[in-house]
Amino acid sequence: MKLNLWFNQHKQLLAGTVGGLVLLSWLIGFLKFDTAALVVMYVGGVIGTVPIASRAWSALRNKTISIELLVTIACIGALGIGEPNEAAIVTFLFLFGDVLEERTLAKTRSAVKDLTEMAPQQADVLQPDGTLEATDIDDIDEGMQVVVRPGGQVPVDGIVVAGTGDTLEAVITGEAKPVAKVKGDEVFAGTTLDSGTLTIETTAAGDDTTFGQIVELVEEAQDAQAPVARFIDKFAKYYTPAVLVIAIIVGLVSRDISLAITMLVLGCPGALVIGAPVANVAGIGRAASSGILFKGGATVASLAKADTLMLDKTGTITTGKMAVHSVAAFNGTANDALGTLAAIEAGSVHPLAKAIVQYAADKGAAETSVPDMETIKGRGLASADGQYLVGNARLLTEHDVAISADVTAAVSAAQEAGDSVVILADHGVVRLVVGVNDIVRPDAAAGLAALKRAGVKKIVMLTGDNRTAAERIAADLPIDEVQAELLPAEKVEAVKKAQAAGAQVAFVGDGINDAPALATADIGVGMGGGTAVALDTADVVLVRPQFETLSQAVSLARGTTSVTMQNIIIAVGTVVLLLLGLLVGIVHMGSGMFVHEASILLVIGNAMRLLKRRA
Repeated sequence: MKLNLWFNQHKQLLAGTVGGLVLLSWLIGFLKFDTAALVVMYVGGVIGTVPIASRAWSALRNKTISIELLVTIACIGALGIGEPNEAAIVTFLFLFGDVLEERTLAKTRSAVKDLTEMAPQQADVLQPDGTLEATDIDDIDEGMQVVVRPGGQVPVDGIVVAGTGDTLEAVITGEAKPVAKVKGDEVFAGTTLDSGTLTIETTAAGDDTTFGQIVELVEEAQDAQAPVARFIDKFAKYYTPAVLVIAIIVGLVSRDISLAITMLVLGCPGALVIGAPVANVAGIGRAASSGILFKGGATVASLAKADTLMLDKTGTITTGKMAVHSVAAFNGTANDALGTLAAIEAGSVHPLAKAIVQYAADKGAAETSVPDMETIKGRGLASADGQYLVGNARLLTEHDVAISADVTAAVSAAQEAGDSVVILADHGVVRLVVGVNDIVRPDAAAGLAALKRAGVKKIVMLTGDNRTAAERIAADLPIDEVQAELLPAEKVEAVKKAQAAGAQVAFVGDGINDAPALATADIGVGMGGGTAVALDTADVVLVRPQFETLSQAVSLARGTTSVTMQNIIIAVGTVVLLLLGLLVGIVHMGSGMFVHEASILLVIGNAMRLLKRRA
């Protein structure tokens, strides 16, 4: 056991030593020192065979006939019949292939570390004397209280125990609008405090929160095999002893030990066994570096076959950033009224107010002088004398402001489009009706078009919003069908109906409200980030909730599946050609083993292309 551990830790040294001895032997032979060259080659063959034989013995002790056993018997046989160059070259190629495979796996797994950089590393922990102390996340325990200020990132999962504020949870839940937080509300690590100050009692920190789970998820996914890889493992389990038996029979019948040994070497399914797992690990690792978390090789295979994409609207198709969508002016010019409205909203940190102020600035509306405003809960803002009102229709009614049919129509139109409505009344007269909504993601059209080019045949929007709002958004996107005003259970029924019609359905949602549909679909994609629900329910989690990332996920899944099949074809084709060449006498131990081991390097190199793939 200790010897194997040492060999595993020094694979590069062993491969380099054997390779160096082979080159040295050739150089000495070139200088006509044949005996010395032969001795050096024997030394190289023995040094190369020992670690492989040690691994074969360990496998036998576990009642497993491994590839290493075939290589060991072949190399010992080659040394025994005076062909040390065959043993040395075979073991060098085998060990060098191990080194490349190890480097590939290490490189893919290192991509996971990039995800942890997105998580907060420190938090301000509240001390008994009321002071704050910067503390590493790993040192925070359940029950500790942390303080988060405006613009700060929430460092732990927890419950608000003091303060109020609005958190931006799009990265976690996919929720479009900032979420107001008061005492007793739950907050998540990784979200951002948009306004206010919160004191949070920790319920989970460090590895137990979102990003700790993400790292664990990716590592488990890389170890989980795709169906084709599991089949290959079972195949190799029976194939290896079969080759041993056939080689023994060939040796006994032909009385040609060299032929039997050559058959052992060339019959090793090395490239077949390595090809699928290394492609799986490389593809999942490359995805992780792009913020795409696959739950194993089976997930990759399922997404690669998806032909129908069903997706939620809020927080999935939309950005989560509020913007002015419609403006209707009454009793004066829009710009003058915008200047008044912007002046009133300028002191507010509410997302609707920020959107209006930005819109007014973009339109060049000059802010006017307005009196101080008071907040009326559930209604809006009002000046002390009631001359300036900003809010909903109920606020205006309570202040006896007449609402005309035109204003009512404008309000209804905005509401039907799914907008939040803000009305400005100035000295008893309605001046503006402003519709504010989250907007379609800038990359939505290009991303959905890229998905269609990648092989997705049908894109369907499933939403709980009203049909007018849904169809307005879908009109400018390559969406084939809109199903609106759906309850969560009805979204599940829509998924099942598509599956019954033979579709391979990928559902994209935020991982919380859409959890039932995510679980029902053939492949669930959580586009809201890494909440516990998304990690538990979705098969694929997009840490960066963008359509570009979604199209990358599909492209990488198809690319990984394609590379896996390419590697299988390379491996099986190489073995078939070598055995045919051996039977007709044009392939021998040296040339055959070179081609055989080269095929192993080829499938590893082919899989490594995924690490640099631009999805």
